[in-house]
Amino acid sequence: MTLAVAALAVEGVSHSYGPRKALQDVSLTVPQARFTALLGLNGAGKTTLFSLITRLFHTRHGSIRVLGHPVDREPGEALRRLGVVFQARTLDLDLSVRENLLYHAALHGIGGRAARQQAEAALQEVGLAERARDPARRLSGGQMRRVEIARALLHRPRLLVLDEPTVGLDVASRTAIRRHVRGLVRDRGVAVLWATHLLDEVEATDSIVVLHQGRVLAAGEAGCVVAESRAADIHDAFERLTGGATEASETA
Repeated sequence: MTLAVAALAVEGVSHSYGPRKALQDVSLTVPQARFTALLGLNGAGKTTLFSLITRLFHTRHGSIRVLGHPVDREPGEALRRLGVVFQARTLDLDLSVRENLLYHAALHGIGGRAARQQAEAALQEVGLAERARDPARRLSGGQMRRVEIARALLHRPRLLVLDEPTVGLDVASRTAIRRHVRGLVRDRGVAVLWATHLLDEVEATDSIVVLHQGRVLAAGEAGCVVAESRAADIHDAFERLTGGATEASETA
């Protein structure tokens, strides 16, 4: 697979809940080995888009491809290349941390010694190897999120999508998780789509997509979007693009 193929390509996607349109003709691209931030207020359509990318919802209008594989026609191939961290916590709280990872490994056809080794390595990478035997319910919110990221990477996907991964966490945990995920892009070439309403999580060289009321208003490198909006910074650019909508800061 060459870098010319996008890690994620969304083209002309629309989705409705009855008469309410959640997404309207949404198109975006996540390049390989890049950090792309999907910016939008709560209710902008970010979670709906993630549900379509991950096949929780069926795509009726438009197309979605993961590393060139259409999620509707080749769901197995697409999902094998995709790791997901949802906004809601998804660990089984009654299982141990290791058991949560081994269960995920089994779903991807990884078993036995290989699963145990990969789970151990994944926990080591997120600094939680010593908590492997603990029930998941004993972890803090930030630790749970780190386990979910480790689990999402267990089958070695090339694209990682995260829906509001730092919501409800303290500043230190947010910083640690952002640093870890950005390290995956830098050191392992993983492509990342990071959905957030916290503009402080964006860096000037990130690719960004501004989603508002179900529509893409701007896309490109963050610094270029700021310049094209004739704005002082990303906060100002977001307000100009969305007609005055405001976002929470990292310390809010």
